[in-house]
Amino acid sequence: MKVYYNESCKICRAEINLYKKQNIKEIEWVDITNNIIAEKNTLKDNKTLLRRLHVEEDGQVFEGAKAFLLVWKKIPKYKFLYTFFKIPIIFQIFSFFYEIIAFFLYQKNKKQIRKN
Repeated sequence: MKVYYNESCKICRAEINLYKKQNIKEIEWVDITNNIIAEKNTLKDNKTLLRRLHVEEDGQVFEGAKAFLLVWKKIPKYKFLYTFFKIPIIFQIFSFFYEIIAFFLYQKNKKQIRKN
């Protein structure tokens, strides 16, 4: 599994660093900041990658709240989050609030978007 995240966002980096400390061998962490290879691998542009967390697993790319579920499912210490947030009504609420937070983080960090 590959996790595509924004290393240059302080909040994003802090959260991902918590997950990285768990040393899960099946997870490859990929910083998307100015990463053309990540764009090609995910078939997403820089703006889209900056907008949400992305996970590639089994040839599919997932984003946003679903991506977080996949990360939490792989990390034993955080699997309780997966178990709770995958409940359909909870997942809908989580997705809604994730999109709001992701929007504001994107606004804060959008200066990173390359000008083509």
